[in-house]
Amino acid sequence: MALDFAAGCVGGAAGVLVGHPFDTVKVRLQVQNVDKPLYRGTFHCFQSIVRQESMLGLYKGIGSPMMGLTFINAIVFGVQGNAMRNLERDTPLNQFLAGAAAGAIQCVICCPMELAKTRMQMQGTGEKKSKKKMYKNSLDCLVRIYKKEGFKGINRGMVTTLLRETPGFGVYFLAYDMLTRSLGCEPEDPYMIPKLLFAGGMSGIASWLSTYPVDVIKSRLQADGVGGVNKYNSIMDCVKQSLQKEGYRVFTRGLTSTLLRAFPVNATTFATVTLFLMYMRQGEDCSIQISEPVQLQPLQQQTQPTSM
Repeated sequence: MALDFAAGCVGGAAGVLVGHPFDTVKVRLQVQNVDKPLYRGTFHCFQSIVRQESMLGLYKGIGSPMMGLTFINAIVFGVQGNAMRNLERDTPLNQFLAGAAAGAIQCVICCPMELAKTRMQMQGTGEKKSKKKMYKNSLDCLVRIYKKEGFKGINRGMVTTLLRETPGFGVYFLAYDMLTRSLGCEPEDPYMIPKLLFAGGMSGIASWLSTYPVDVIKSRLQADGVGGVNKYNSIMDCVKQSLQKEGYRVFTRGLTSTLLRAFPVNATTFATVTLFLMYMRQGEDCSIQISEPVQLQPLQQQTQPTSM
């Protein structure tokens, strides 16, 4: 459990740095006003943010995921690894169930973190230097929301977060397990790292595709009220209004930037976690051999499974 936790911390930090700019683009596209759209698409949004707000505009709100995603990944990989040990049998169904359990538990941190991230990403849209900042940073954002709306306010979007994360992480770990097995990711394989990167990246894409419409609604609910006016009364009201104004295409807004982000972020995360666990477990094996002088012959190292 401790190794899974530590591996998740390392993988989480690596993933945030790689993917945050495209996450900012995703959120801007998901919540922009359809009557007066600022961006025509993914690359226009990316270029507009850089031109209007500088490169730093792409990293708005990064403080929240840098603090939160490290713990989230630690919880996810820790809970998933522990759940698999308790389930005992390594089957596709158990991989899905363990991943789903991990996804549900980490929502406690994920929901407030993404609320702060979304609010910070929307702040100062189109301004190189914000004239009037509503929030100083992610922590200030959460404090202000709590003072104004209480505990319910900082957990805005919790139901949609659960609906996204529970099945999403189930698909995430199931896809990774199936891909690493089919690709034959073994420690002695000279192409193991490229295979791990591919498996991790494709797992991230599969996970996002399985729950993306829910993510659109979650982003809209969490961005709602930034200007002081709330447009949506509930999840179903958000769905209804979005469909009436934009049709079913609303559920694919920002999908391109999400998939562009999903592959490198999850390739980095899963490869980092897997290699970290393999390295640390090999170190544990070596320490066991050294501490037992009665063994005349060195113990043969066991090949570690590459699936979490």
